[in-house]
Amino acid sequence: MSRAIAVAERLAAAAPPASGAVVMGTGIVSIGLSIDGYEPLSRALLAIAGLVWVVLAGVLALLILRLRPLLRAEARSAAALTGIAGTDVLGARVAMLGWNREAAALLVIGLLLWLVLVPYVLAHWRTPTVGVSFVLTVGTESLAVLGAALAIAFDETWLAVASLACVGLGLAFYLFVVSTFDLRQLLVGRGDHWVSGGALAIATLACAHTAEATAALDPLGSAAGSLETAALGIWAAAALWLPALVLGELASPRVEYDVRRWSTVFPLGMYSVCSFAVARIEDIGGIAHFARVWIWVAFAVWLLVFAGLLRRTLPVVTRSLRLGA
Repeated sequence: MSRAIAVAERLAAAAPPASGAVVMGTGIVSIGLSIDGYEPLSRALLAIAGLVWVVLAGVLALLILRLRPLLRAEARSAAALTGIAGTDVLGARVAMLGWNREAAALLVIGLLLWLVLVPYVLAHWRTPTVGVSFVLTVGTESLAVLGAALAIAFDETWLAVASLACVGLGLAFYLFVVSTFDLRQLLVGRGDHWVSGGALAIATLACAHTAEATAALDPLGSAAGSLETAALGIWAAAALWLPALVLGELASPRVEYDVRRWSTVFPLGMYSVCSFAVARIEDIGGIAHFARVWIWVAFAVWLLVFAGLLRRTLPVVTRSLRLGA
């Protein structure tokens, strides 16, 4: 038993705080594939996202029980907030299957993580900000996305109001982060620089979902039109980042694997998913066409990054198991 614990501790120590981005990226590509009608492939990615989430939950439990100094050190970084977004993205995907109670449980977990981690991260905030800093917005907007979906499922007005509050807070966080963002990250970032656009993309999705929730709930119906307009405006702002992000990759290729590349996968998938949402509420065919094409760009990048993850992780796991034998 002691050897097994020692192996688990080594594996936990080897898991970087940004590991939640694996669930974020895989979950959002799963959502996009499902929207586009490729359900079997989507569910395969959902299974991977769920497995990774369970493993990371076990790592978190071990950190709490046995490696608290490491936990405190890792929780200072905005990368730790990927756990919030990963939990909520997974919840949004299972909600699409009608598993509303499971989704609600994930929302509660995501909210608890937000309440614990966000104040701690802000207390250790660093400037200039980098790509991962935008996960402050992503984690907050992910609560709005899942909350709005469950507001419709459970017919709960208070959930829609809470989601609207999270949309506003997430956008305020975005302005806070972008005001000190180092634009050189577009050329030197290791993958997380894509969240500069991805944070606005998830804000678009959160606003669009909240618009649908308010339209479905009588006391809030009058706010739906304004939220739909806001979603289109935020989508346009997110789209402005895309040429700069693509050109940055072409000007300074970064082809080696880094866990922060999962923070590239997530925005790529989110650009597609938020475009599907905007096209649905605004009935704009061109945006829907972009979404259908872009989800395959996101999936192609997911394949490359997932292959890199396997090449990097499997030797570490094998070595740890041998040391524990």
